[in-house]
Amino acid sequence: MKILQLAHETDFEGWRQAARELLLAGVHPDDTLWQVGQQASLLAACGQGSLLEQHSLPTQEAAAITPTPAQEIRVPAQFISLCRSVIMHHDAQRFGRMYRMLWRLQHEPGLLRIAFDQEVIKLMHMERAVRRDMHKMKAFVRFREVEDSGYFVAWFEPEHYIVDASAKFFYERFSRMRWTIMTPYKTLHWDGEALASAAGGSKSGLPAADAAESLWLSYYQHIFNPARLKVKAMQAEMPKRYWRNLPEAVVISELIGAASQRTAEMVAKAPEAPRRKLIPYKRSGDDLKPGGD
Repeated sequence: MKILQLAHETDFEGWRQAARELLLAGVHPDDTLWQVGQQASLLAACGQGSLLEQHSLPTQEAAAITPTPAQEIRVPAQFISLCRSVIMHHDAQRFGRMYRMLWRLQHEPGLLRIAFDQEVIKLMHMERAVRRDMHKMKAFVRFREVEDSGYFVAWFEPEHYIVDASAKFFYERFSRMRWTIMTPYKTLHWDGEALASAAGGSKSGLPAADAAESLWLSYYQHIFNPARLKVKAMQAEMPKRYWRNLPEAVVISELIGAASQRTAEMVAKAPEAPRRKLIPYKRSGDDLKPGGD
């Protein structure tokens, strides 16, 4: 059994190098154990290291391996794109799942086109979950200003390891702001010029609600249309797991509860005549004085 130790949770380059070396060595997926950071060292400290062969990458030995043309590993471009997304999933078995798919692709080149294959289905579902989580982060991050300082802080709880992949969206969209986005496992800082990262933070570091948040709540309540409310559709786009960190969540239940009554009042209310303002048409020639040339 080989232990493959990756540098961090989304270490795609480390995984790709390790997977390539394992494949060229003919190591079966069942004979691998993937770990992140110091997990492998912890196993050894618990007395389990004697049963496992630790194999940390990258290493000089791995870098020295140059396969011959006959040993070249070929995979569809779709597989690389798939793995770049899947590696951000929170599933602890994702590294092994990707390596197993790589192993199978060497004997089944068209595997990714088999829509009913259970391992293909699993990876595709994981990819969609990651992309959905990235979309939700972009939609549901809410900044608060730190005491009129011009510095903004937000708290978000992603389901997967998507913070680095989502960073570009935020520093491009909010490039003129100085901000921090905290998550349980990673924190991003933007000073207006450069992006930096740090360890995860805590929601307790979020400042109190600011004036912009009160304005946002007022806006949200005024644009809410009770006649068009579809609770299941709303919860599909705004799952309840995100509500605890959304300022507008404090009024959602109230708005839903009053929707039926407000709709009935709208239907019962007599229609109003449309308010039209007629502006007389004026031709440019009307400005000419009589008798003028």
